[in-house]
Amino acid sequence: MTRVESWIRLGVGFVYMGLSFVVHATVLVLLMPFRGVRIRSCNVYGWITGRVVTWLSGSPITVLGREHLDPGRPAIYLANHASILDIFTGIMLGPMGVVGVAKKEIVYTPFFGQLYWLSGHLLIDRGRSDRARAAMERLQDTVNHHGLSIWMFPEGTRSRDGRLLPLKKGFVHLAIGTGLPVVPVVHRGAHKAWEKGTTRLTGSPIEIEVLPAIDTSDWADRSTDEIVEEVHAVFAAHLHEDQQPLPV
Repeated sequence: MTRVESWIRLGVGFVYMGLSFVVHATVLVLLMPFRGVRIRSCNVYGWITGRVVTWLSGSPITVLGREHLDPGRPAIYLANHASILDIFTGIMLGPMGVVGVAKKEIVYTPFFGQLYWLSGHLLIDRGRSDRARAAMERLQDTVNHHGLSIWMFPEGTRSRDGRLLPLKKGFVHLAIGTGLPVVPVVHRGAHKAWEKGTTRLTGSPIEIEVLPAIDTSDWADRSTDEIVEEVHAVFAAHLHEDQQPLPV
């Protein structure tokens, strides 16, 4: 894909995000007293917007294991994070009733960040561990009260080269606190589709595999570090060589 074509696609996407922001932000303001409804409203917006943005990216997307995206079974969905496009594939695939967890800086992302905040998704202050823990505890209550699922990127930040980073421990505490199973969502090739730090779209294919749920019922009795290593190994086993974690 040429640089000019990339700019055109990104420009169209920016215009779409601006126009859709006006419409959906109005809906969210009207729904402000009802957090559970706002979250589900944002899920519908995400299904539409995710498809629009991924189509504009020019990258063909293959999804394997869709049967593990079960809206009738709340779960914690964990996705590796190698591209901005991961956010849009996530909101495209997330089942009804899924709430996101992201660092608070996302609110500065034009249009998307403001809708994320208005929708009632969780913002984490990673620079303040006490606030992050308190926010996670509030999320547990919200998830249990509204029967929600959780979608998060456990690496905590986007990989610079597509390689899997170490996982943060927050998802383990959430799984123990909510009793929800964990569903790994593996992105392959997204780091090539939109290169980090550039405005270049390449149209490279993206493959997403949703793996079977991992039972977490015994996690409270196990070592957190051991669990994190096991889940990290699951991701690594399903990534191509160029996305394998580097040796420590």
